[in-house]
Amino acid sequence: MKAKAILAVSLLAAFAAPAFAADEYYVVQDAKTKTCTIVDKKPVDTTTTVVSPSGTVYKTRSEAETGMKTIKVCSSN
Repeated sequence: MKAKAILAVSLLAAFAAPAFAADEYYVVQDAKTKTCTIVDKKPVDTTTTVVSPSGTVYKTRSEAETGMKTIKVCSSN
């Protein structure tokens, strides 16, 4: 019985963990077009750069949208 409970909890955690990890939003700027967008994963390539102050990670998309309005390089485009 304990093994079944442990297995059930493990499966639940495996499916729930990615949902919690998606609560990160970044304001990034495309290097060529100079346009800003909001992404849910930190960029790893060199075509985009995180432009939020000190690499700020926003918890919600609406926070990122509000933050993007205050970022100088994003509001000048």
